[in-house]
Amino acid sequence: MAFDPVKLAEDTEAFCQAVRPAEELAYAERKFNDQVVPLAKKYNLLGMNVHPEYGGRGADAVNYFKALARIGREGTTVRTFFSGHLSIGAYPIQTWGSERLKQKYLPAASRGDKVLAFGLTEPDAGSNPREMTTTYTKKGDGYVLNGVKYLISNGGIAHAVIAFGYPEGQVGTGRISAFVVDTDAKGFEAESFAVNAKMGMPTSNTAMFEMHDVAVPAENLLGTEGDGFRIALGTLVSGRLSVAAGCLGVIEDCLAEAIEYSKMRKQHGKEIARHQLVQDHIAHIEMDRVASESMVLRAAEMKDRSAAAPGDKELLRQADLLAAQAKFFATNAAWDAADRAVQVFGGRGWSTLYRPGRHLTDVRVCRIYEGTDEILKLKIAASVLGKEWEAFK
Repeated sequence: MAFDPVKLAEDTEAFCQAVRPAEELAYAERKFNDQVVPLAKKYNLLGMNVHPEYGGRGADAVNYFKALARIGREGTTVRTFFSGHLSIGAYPIQTWGSERLKQKYLPAASRGDKVLAFGLTEPDAGSNPREMTTTYTKKGDGYVLNGVKYLISNGGIAHAVIAFGYPEGQVGTGRISAFVVDTDAKGFEAESFAVNAKMGMPTSNTAMFEMHDVAVPAENLLGTEGDGFRIALGTLVSGRLSVAAGCLGVIEDCLAEAIEYSKMRKQHGKEIARHQLVQDHIAHIEMDRVASESMVLRAAEMKDRSAAAPGDKELLRQADLLAAQAKFFATNAAWDAADRAVQVFGGRGWSTLYRPGRHLTDVRVCRIYEGTDEILKLKIAASVLGKEWEAFK
């Protein structure tokens, strides 16, 4: 069956309308929103970017990221689930997994029977994943993994995670490999962060997990041994674009909220929308929206072009760079838009009972995960100066 972008947009809209009341309540109670998965399952959104032969809808990058932008209006928490499950969960399995591995995980993920996550970050390995300490050894017809992963979105609810590690005895010197690890395996222990331990995103699941001699079948290796770093970087292109798309949605919601509130709220004898300095905020939010939308769509289009020509290294380089640029710009624009929307709301803006305050708190993490501002700026600068000027080689 051919992919239907109109149907995806309609189902996404229906999901967003259904999930908003649940998200509002969960946020007020500061608890995990356990309705995201069943509602996403109801509206067939858990395999948006998965190929139809594995039970997905087969969306191209442009339409997938448009859907994530719409979901982003409902909050960074809701969109983060989809990024973890699809953009950095299903994507590497679909791109680098064997046919057997794809059949093992993707249909179940698309149905909602398995939730996926991506485990790269460690307590002492963030912006530089080469500093990870997780290791693996070959044993019999499989592998055994040991290590800790930290600040993992969906990590406490996932049925399988993409995990990375060095060969034992070669930490920092060997080549990283990537595996799909079942979370019900003996020796796998996950612990979700308490909602109050996070500055924002109380309704999403964030966890750390430890692997103590966790057995992984040989078929669960992604690519070949030593491909892990390449797989991680390739997956981050998808992840960064999903964050950028979600931030576009945040901006759109902040604009809608600021417009509605400013037309209703009266001060000094007239609606505050008629005050010039309030209009200044709204104009800035609109420019945040226009510019972010342009960059996200341009990057998504390049990602589709690159996917259509997998051997073209130049298209891959351009897709990687545009994703970094879109992520850097849109995350900062969303932070600015949320800050301005809070200002328009005045005292009410400083309350999570209103949407702008929640957006401000939650969207801040987007400038950290999937590539910090600093790392992305170095990447962008090197693209202008030349590869020989890279700060880290």
